[in-house]
Amino acid sequence: MGRITVVHIITKLELGGAQENTLFTLRHLDRSSYEPVLISGSEGILVQEAASLQGVSVHLMAELVREIRPLKDAGALIKMVGILKRLKRKGRRGAVPAQIIVHTHSSKAGILGRWAARLAGIRIIIHTVHGFSFNDFQPPPVRALYRALERFTARITTCFIVVADADRKEGIQSGIFTDSRVRLIRSGIDIGRFQAALYDRAAMRRRLGIDDRIPLVAMIACFKPQKAPLDFIRIARMVLDEMSHVRFLLVGDGVLRPAIEKLIGKLGIRDKIILAGWRRDIPAIMQCVDLLVLTSLWEGLPRVLPEAMAAGIPVVASRVNGSPEAIQDGVNGYLLPPRSIGEMAQKVMHLLQHPQKARAMGEKGRELVQEFDIWKMVKEQEMLYADLCTNGSPT
Repeated sequence: MGRITVVHIITKLELGGAQENTLFTLRHLDRSSYEPVLISGSEGILVQEAASLQGVSVHLMAELVREIRPLKDAGALIKMVGILKRLKRKGRRGAVPAQIIVHTHSSKAGILGRWAARLAGIRIIIHTVHGFSFNDFQPPPVRALYRALERFTARITTCFIVVADADRKEGIQSGIFTDSRVRLIRSGIDIGRFQAALYDRAAMRRRLGIDDRIPLVAMIACFKPQKAPLDFIRIARMVLDEMSHVRFLLVGDGVLRPAIEKLIGKLGIRDKIILAGWRRDIPAIMQCVDLLVLTSLWEGLPRVLPEAMAAGIPVVASRVNGSPEAIQDGVNGYLLPPRSIGEMAQKVMHLLQHPQKARAMGEKGRELVQEFDIWKMVKEQEMLYADLCTNGSPT
């Protein structure tokens, strides 16, 4: 058998866990067995990194966007079909016909990419669920439409990967897949990069303008409704009412930035919150932080949680989807219902007022993080690819 061509398709190369892990997989697939290809939209902070991947055929298309745009969506579908058909023709010219796997990520690319693979005659089609496109915060007709699209497209999907067992259960209950067609593969992190010994905490804090003795609470997330960053600002205001010396750090950017800046001004806490923008030095940032907060309304399993665990940082987060599979309530952090701003603020203050307990929770996180090793993630994907090419279904 010749090398297996693995085509990863993702909507947008923004700075997020699904995108970073897809690029890591493409970079580190065993080149003796796999020939990696990337198809993505042409927007996002990771575009340059993707374009520079060695040994990866990269196809960026302006037509592939996150929003529903019928003309652009049709154009993206047609272009993807053309790329996949060319890859099939290329494979036929070899001494041994190449096998092709299409592996999609994210909602838009998950739908268009899988149908493009079907139209191109690709036999093996995989979709990774990084959280479903439907959730309880959508209007019922929208939620019903997205669920129906997922069920319909599931018919042409060979196998699903979920990053959280909660999504496996949701997919089965929603009639999207059966247990035999899904495999749990954790969204991984490079655990070694988050070890404290690699970084100078005091120097990084000086660059952020934070005294080393001041407690620092951070949230690292895209500024979009899913992550509810305005709730983080409201939590900060409540904490500052009781502990005025605490500082807050918000790492990320996105469509809600103007609303965030407006709320910070309205609440009178501009000098208490740092908006750091997108950062590529998250392991170093983590070493400056005393406590991580995540206010998401829905998730798959956010990679920032195991990152905090690896760095030995306790977490206060919303109890959604796969988050309890990383954060054990009362063990390495606290989990509360989404939108429970007052309760989250109380837990933040409790940990800041009890630093020994916070350190113990952080150390427990270090003990629990090994299942999120990114090298394990790549190896498990390779094993799945091999199983599907050999047996036609996951074993």
